[in-house]
Amino acid sequence: MIDIKTIAERDRSSVLHPFTQLKDFASGKLGDPTIVAGGKGVRIQDATGRSYLDGFAGLYCVNIGYGRTEVAEAIARQAHKLAYYHTYAAHTTEELVTLSHRLVRMAPGKPSKVFYGLSGSDANETQAKLVWYYNNLRGQPKKKKIISRERGYHGSSVISGSMTGMSFYHDHMDLPYAGVLHTGAPHHYWGAEPGETEEAFSRRRGAELEKLIVQEGPETIGAFIAEPVLGTGGITPPPTGYWREIQAVLRRYDVLLIADEVICGFGRTGADFGSTLYGIEPDLVTVAKGLTSGYVPLSGAIVGEKVYAVIEEAADRIGAFSHGYTYSGHPIAAAAANAVLDIVEKERLSDRARIVGSYFQKRLKERFSQLEIVGEVRGVGLLSAVEFVADRHTKRRFDPQLKVGARISKTARDRGLIARAMPHGDILGFAPPLVVSESEIDEIVDLAYQATKQVMDELAKETAIA
Repeated sequence: MIDIKTIAERDRSSVLHPFTQLKDFASGKLGDPTIVAGGKGVRIQDATGRSYLDGFAGLYCVNIGYGRTEVAEAIARQAHKLAYYHTYAAHTTEELVTLSHRLVRMAPGKPSKVFYGLSGSDANETQAKLVWYYNNLRGQPKKKKIISRERGYHGSSVISGSMTGMSFYHDHMDLPYAGVLHTGAPHHYWGAEPGETEEAFSRRRGAELEKLIVQEGPETIGAFIAEPVLGTGGITPPPTGYWREIQAVLRRYDVLLIADEVICGFGRTGADFGSTLYGIEPDLVTVAKGLTSGYVPLSGAIVGEKVYAVIEEAADRIGAFSHGYTYSGHPIAAAAANAVLDIVEKERLSDRARIVGSYFQKRLKERFSQLEIVGEVRGVGLLSAVEFVADRHTKRRFDPQLKVGARISKTARDRGLIARAMPHGDILGFAPPLVVSESEIDEIVDLAYQATKQVMDELAKETAIA
């Protein structure tokens, strides 16, 4: 067995870590990597034996909690039976058929077929290709542009990274790619005009989308992609009336709707899908993360009847559907997904997320709403965020150099709680496993509150010294 020091040294010399300040890590300024050694329920343990309450379920994904042997056993059974075969040229496996059948039955909209990948990023790449393919096949070759939203997150590959509406995913990487446009974020707190109600704000966002479509030419707009609830862009539920207004515009101009359910899907919002909760009727649905609870990589691009009918009808004319990956529909991933969805259904985790999530939202508001540096406490189900501002009355932001959100996140971690510092503001985000208990919710809220108070005290001292 390799000792901890050797693991850290080898990691530093050989692993390119995502979203890490590489020079500081290479020099040791950031300290050693956290070597995660195990997990059970809502907690993980590092190689030193220290336990952390994971208030973010990995990256929104470990919905069923850590250490579920049912999934490990399903993976092992499939590996012993058949570890791999491809799905090209109509090959399949029983686990894949079972999974696809249940996804088509449970997904929102009018689903028809499922195409599989390994991540939300590649699934959204597939969605973009499907939009282009669909419009080529129905004789509308100009109808290719895809509209996303500022602060929307859809991945970090070339097209999915372009659809992501956060500049740091684009900087120095020649993104966004041509043909991807962005419209305003559905965040009433920051986007509303003085005195503007949520309904009025939603109407304005709908009008802005329509204006963009008309300016670009409706004959050039192929799809609109959005998360039911903004995730990485700030964990922001939509304002009242938002999805009604947006969908009316899309129908008016024959624009496909891609619902990115990577974070919201499989119970996190308190419904099976965020689309179900908000009355969204998508043409294409992207799933990943909670599909396997992160136990193995798997994603899906769920294709609606309208799109699939055009693709199938054209087959005699153009031949085979020429898109796929070596690992599309991997049998081990399908077995893991079926085991996870069995747990989600048996333990009614969507209902649990709604009930425990309601308690979570209540507790966060009780503890944080009156703090003078808290501008907004928001969330739905087991998705929540606390946003910090220098002046809550004027909504004046903190100086970015203070890194208030990151400091609170680090202080919480020092106390044994993993909560994420979100980009584009001083925001502390939460997305605990759906199996979290009310007592564990209390612990999450208390630790986050203590961390916030500690940083508030530090800020007060720094201001006094200055």
